[in-house]
Amino acid sequence: MRAVRLRVLSGCRGAFVKKYLLTGLLVLVPLVITLWVLSFIIGILDQSLLLLPTSWHPDNLLGIHIPGLGVILTVLTILGTGLLVRNVFGQRLLEYWDRLLRSIPFVNAIYNSVKQVSDTLLSDSGRAFRKVLLVRYPHANAWSLAFLTSVPNEVTRVLEGEEYVGVFVPTTPSPVNGFYFYVKKSETIELNISVDAAFKSIISMGVVTTPENAVQLAQAAQ
Repeated sequence: MRAVRLRVLSGCRGAFVKKYLLTGLLVLVPLVITLWVLSFIIGILDQSLLLLPTSWHPDNLLGIHIPGLGVILTVLTILGTGLLVRNVFGQRLLEYWDRLLRSIPFVNAIYNSVKQVSDTLLSDSGRAFRKVLLVRYPHANAWSLAFLTSVPNEVTRVLEGEEYVGVFVPTTPSPVNGFYFYVKKSETIELNISVDAAFKSIISMGVVTTPENAVQLAQAAQ
């Protein structure tokens, strides 16, 4: 009888420890990962301080190291660049710099590719990820979230006869990787959800989603 009681007490203690251990993990894991990512990003941005003369370094001026000052310098540099290229002088300087980089062999290939991607993703007129679609992937009986992109003119010419659209299907939980291909527009379903909501659903592997989004995804897949 005593042995049974000890086993019951031991089981209760184990359940108690497991319950609060999981609770602690649910609180600390997101917090620790968030702080680690922020520390990593701040550490990278602090490298911008190396652009300053040694005598201007905050560590030398203040006598102590203050993390995050590089973030302020980076933001000010970006804002200053934006203000500069908004005037006539800045536009001419930008055009000159653009022609110079495009005239250098090997460098021009890298510069052109990066500039095209950044113009598409960051400019107001860019067409990247403006709509969220459902496409049949990886097989005909499955649906995946995808983002509408553009189709090159040469591809449109070759695939004449029916309208095709370019789609990017991101992977989970890292949406920066994925697959880019062309599908018939008639075989896609356009969703009335934001790109941010779709990204949250992809990153969280479907755990984080609003009830409205869940209902629409279920109705669209029927």
